[in-house]
Amino acid sequence: MKYRLMDVLACPYDKTFPLRLVVIKRTEHPERQYTWPRKPFCEEYCSYRDLKIKEHPKPDTLPCEECHKWEIETGVIYCPNCGRWYPIIEEIPRMLPDELRNEKEELQFLESVAEDLKRLAPDIADKILQQGKPFNLSRRG
Repeated sequence: MKYRLMDVLACPYDKTFPLRLVVIKRTEHPERQYTWPRKPFCEEYCSYRDLKIKEHPKPDTLPCEECHKWEIETGVIYCPNCGRWYPIIEEIPRMLPDELRNEKEELQFLESVAEDLKRLAPDIADKILQQGKPFNLSRRG
């Protein structure tokens, strides 16, 4: 998944924007060149720098060239309003409705990234791990 996708994603349940991105594993592609005629590429939100573009004093100085070279392999997208979390697995964000999500697979994913979440996003790790919707680790022993 590219960072710039966060500029268009909102929570499917309550339309919260922007969502919080926690990058656990990413791969650099130095061969990628930024070729868009203007900067910044994103219109509302820069997830690479975690800021709203309209609040930045000089948005044309944002590091779009740098951001464009990264691919997020593993991560979590979190809605701070409703508490839902969505995994990014093998570069694909899985933002499905609750009823179409695979509880067993997603709980295994959550267990596998729990320590990374605690290290990378200590402010929201417990919210995701213990209270996250639709599944969390609070019932696991």
